[in-house]
Amino acid sequence: MSVNKDIKRITTHTIQKMKANGEKIAMLTSYDYSFAKLIDSAGIDIILVGDSASNVMAGHETTLPITLDQMIYHAASVVRGAKRCLVVVDLPFGAYQGNSKEALNSTIRIMKETGAHAVKLEGGEEVIESIKRIISAGVPVMGHLGLTPQSIYKFGTYTVRAKEEAEAEKLQRDARLLEEAGCFALVLEKIPAMLAKNVSASLHIPTIGIGAGGYCDGQVLVMHDMLGITSEFKPRFLRQYLNLNEVVSGAVQQYINDVKKGAFPSATEQY
Repeated sequence: MSVNKDIKRITTHTIQKMKANGEKIAMLTSYDYSFAKLIDSAGIDIILVGDSASNVMAGHETTLPITLDQMIYHAASVVRGAKRCLVVVDLPFGAYQGNSKEALNSTIRIMKETGAHAVKLEGGEEVIESIKRIISAGVPVMGHLGLTPQSIYKFGTYTVRAKEEAEAEKLQRDARLLEEAGCFALVLEKIPAMLAKNVSASLHIPTIGIGAGGYCDGQVLVMHDMLGITSEFKPRFLRQYLNLNEVVSGAVQQYINDVKKGAFPSATEQY
């Protein structure tokens, strides 16, 4: 029995109820009105306005360059298109690491200027004060542990995290801290499947995996990756559901040919 089948608007409460009922949570990224409308009407549970917009929308190598203003622009566009799902917005690099007051100010801007429903930020114990301050202001927070792309220069690689015992123990400790601080859900990125299983089983809040195996309470992918818009990114955890790169390229080439041959517009396509 689906928890959210007859619900007009999915909330953080719905998401937590889904975990309690053993119903998997489906989350995808989106960054604009048109795709948000499509994804939402298809029945997605959560849209993440990810700082991955830095890569797939702006062409940057990492997520670091995207600004708070740019995230607000993307999030406001998504909210206008999403009528039913929960919309979560990434706090970008530099918008919360300084101190908890800065984190709250960034969050308030996102909530007021976009109409989104929650924010997500990366890290465990290091950002716990910021998380508590945001939640105490009445804003739901989704945590993010494992591979945290905003720290890529510290890691030096996008390889699997928490394979060593010390890092795995810290991740489990951080997960408990995030739950205790009041996070409503937690993204686990690129960690061993059995570690993700243990973390998921130990928490009351749902876990959403990306490259963290099938034991998480839900899954998230970057829309551009799963639709095959991006062609150069092919990690093991990515399942490509469509090859839009090929489809769009073929359509554009057909259009060019039709224009060059004078086949477009036809007599029925003019006034």
